[in-house]
Amino acid sequence: MAVSKLLSFTLFITFLCAVNNGRVEATHEIYPQFQSLSAVSVHQLHRTAFHFQPPKNWINDPNAPMYYNGIYHFFYQYNPKGAVWGNIVWAHSVSKDMINWKALEPAIYPSHRFDRKGAWSGSATILPGNKPVILYTGVDPNDRQVQNSAVPANLSDPYLRKWIKPAGLNPVVDPEAGVNASAFRDPTTAWWLSGHWRMVVGSKRNHRGMAYLYRSRDFIHWIKAKHPLHSAPRTGMWECPDFYPILLSGKQGLDTSVLGKQVKHILKVSLDVTRYDYYTVGTYLTDEDRYVPDNTSIDGWAGLRYDYGNFYASKTFFDPAKKRRILWGWVNESDTTSDDVRKGWAGIQAIPRIVWLDPNQRQLMQWPIQELETLRGTNVKMNHQMLKTGDHIEVKGISAAQADVDVTFYIPSLDKVEAFNLGWSLTDAQLLCAKKGSKVQGGIGPFGLLALASENLEEYTPVFFRIFKSSQKHIVLLCSDARSSSLKDGLYKPSFAGFVDVDLTDKKLSLRSLIDHSVVESFGAGGKTCITSRVYPTLAVLENAHLYAFNNGTETIIVENLNAWSMKKPLRMN
Repeated sequence: MAVSKLLSFTLFITFLCAVNNGRVEATHEIYPQFQSLSAVSVHQLHRTAFHFQPPKNWINDPNAPMYYNGIYHFFYQYNPKGAVWGNIVWAHSVSKDMINWKALEPAIYPSHRFDRKGAWSGSATILPGNKPVILYTGVDPNDRQVQNSAVPANLSDPYLRKWIKPAGLNPVVDPEAGVNASAFRDPTTAWWLSGHWRMVVGSKRNHRGMAYLYRSRDFIHWIKAKHPLHSAPRTGMWECPDFYPILLSGKQGLDTSVLGKQVKHILKVSLDVTRYDYYTVGTYLTDEDRYVPDNTSIDGWAGLRYDYGNFYASKTFFDPAKKRRILWGWVNESDTTSDDVRKGWAGIQAIPRIVWLDPNQRQLMQWPIQELETLRGTNVKMNHQMLKTGDHIEVKGISAAQADVDVTFYIPSLDKVEAFNLGWSLTDAQLLCAKKGSKVQGGIGPFGLLALASENLEEYTPVFFRIFKSSQKHIVLLCSDARSSSLKDGLYKPSFAGFVDVDLTDKKLSLRSLIDHSVVESFGAGGKTCITSRVYPTLAVLENAHLYAFNNGTETIIVENLNAWSMKKPLRMN
C-alpha cells in the first residue's frame, strides 16, 4: 500500500525524523485536516490530458487491473473526499482500449471488521469457469493487516459494477505468529501448480524483505508455506509484489500460471524505504517453490528498475485478447501537500506499457501500448538535422505541452568519448546525472530533447543521453533532469537517471517522450531504460510550451529522424 511522495533515501530518513503539519503512521504521510477537504474548484493548469487521472482528489496504487469478457477493468486506490491520502476505497473504471475510460462506483470500501480501518492494495485472478476474484489487504480494528477476498455480485453485468465480500470467509489469510502483522500486505495474482493455487504477500522480518508464499486448493483456505518464495536482507518492507512468467524471446505475454523451458520469471517488489520499484529476472524452481534470481540480477537498491523516475506500486496483468503483459504504475506528485489541496487533485497513472524480455535476457523492455497512438493528431517531422555544439533547434507545429515525440539520433563518430571516471558509481546513475547535468560539455553528449521549455529557456525539462568510455565498453547514461523545469520554489526537482545497456555498433540511440503538461515519460533505446518525471512549469505551459532538440557535447550529433505528434484528449468519462 503505497501512499507517500516519491523520496530519495536521504530525504526519506529526514522525513521519518520530522514531518511538518502532519503525523506519521509507518511511512505514510497523514494529514487528517485535509483528508475530507474536497475541492470546490479544480485547478486545470498542470492536469494531464491523456494520462489516467480522475476529475479530482487523491489516487495512488493501481489495483487488480484485468481483462474480462471484452472489457478492461482498472481498480485503484482513491480518496473520494480529498487530495491527500485517506478515506481510501477501490475506485473502478472500465474501458475497451485502456485509453478511453468510464468511471463506475467504487468496487470495494471499508465495511466489515476485517477491513474497517482500510481496504488496501491487491490483485485479481480469473478462476476456472471465467470467475474473477479479488484478493486485497484489509486493516482490522487492531491495525492488523489481513488478506480478504471479494467477488462480483452479478457475473452477467458486463461492467461488474458491484462486488461483495463472501460472508464468513474473510479474512482468508491471517498473519500467524512470527509474521509482522503491521507489514503484511498486497497479495499478488495467483497461479496454479500441481493442484494448488499459489500467491505471495509482501512483508518484512526486521530489515529483511519477504515474499511470503501461500497455497490453496479452493481459493478459500490458504496455508503459509514453510519458506518464502524469496527474501533478501537489508531491503526493508516489500510492498506490492508481482510475480509472473515471461518468454525468453518475443513480445508475447503469458498467463501467470504458464511454466516451461522457454520461460523466465520476474519478481518485482516496491521498496517502502526508497519508494522505487525493483525487479529481478530469474528461475522459478517449481519442485521447491522457490524463486532464484539470475546472477545478472541483484536484489535491492542496486537492482533493476521498471522506471528510474517517479513510478511506484506497479502492477502487471496478462491481456488474453492481445497476448501481452501490461504494466501499470502510479506517478505521484512532486509538489507540496498544500499545492495538492489547493489544486484539488494528486496522482496520475503512467501510460500502460507492454513488457517483454530483452533479447539479452538480462532485463525487461517496455513500450507504451499501441492504443495510445489513436490519440495522435498533427504530425511534424525532422530528418537528417545536424546538431552542432550548443545547438537547440525548435520542433514547431505541434502542441508542445501535449505531445508524443519519437526520435533517433545518429552519432557520426565515437572517437572522442569522455572517459568514465573510476570514482563514479555504475550503480548510481542519478548522482552522475546531477553532477554533469545537461549543460556541462562532454565529448558525446549531452544531447536529446528540451521538453516543456519556455521560449527563452528560463524553464525546461531536458531528457538526454551522455556517452562515456570505460576500458571495456561504452557506457550510456539517460537523464531526465527536473532541476530546470520550473521557476517555482518548494518543488521536488530531482535529476533522475539510468544507465542504458545498449550496443552502439550502429551508432544510433532512440528516445521517445510522452509530454503531458506536468509529466514527461521517456523510453530510451526502444524501452531498455525508462524515466518518468513530474514537473510544474510556470512559463512553459499550454500554448507557451516549446520543444527543442539540443546538443551540448563537443561532437556533432545528427537527428536522423524525428516524429512529433500533438496528442488529443481521450473520451474520458471519469
